[in-house]
Amino acid sequence: MGEPLFILILLAMLAVVVVLAIGIGGFGAGGKFNAKYANLMMRLRILFQAIAVALIVLFVYLKTKG
Repeated sequence: MGEPLFILILLAMLAVVVVLAIGIGGFGAGGKFNAKYANLMMRLRILFQAIAVALIVLFVYLKTKG
């Protein structure tokens, strides 16, 4: 569990959760924040999810190679 790649995966997943929470909070509150940052939060979430998935695939690949 102390492997650096595993820690990066956890950090990437945490980033997804944080951005998702901010986006949902902004959507729920509405107003200026939602109008200004809703699209940015969506793009950041997708970016962080892609990074997390790529790291997970890399981790699994490296683990199965030996």
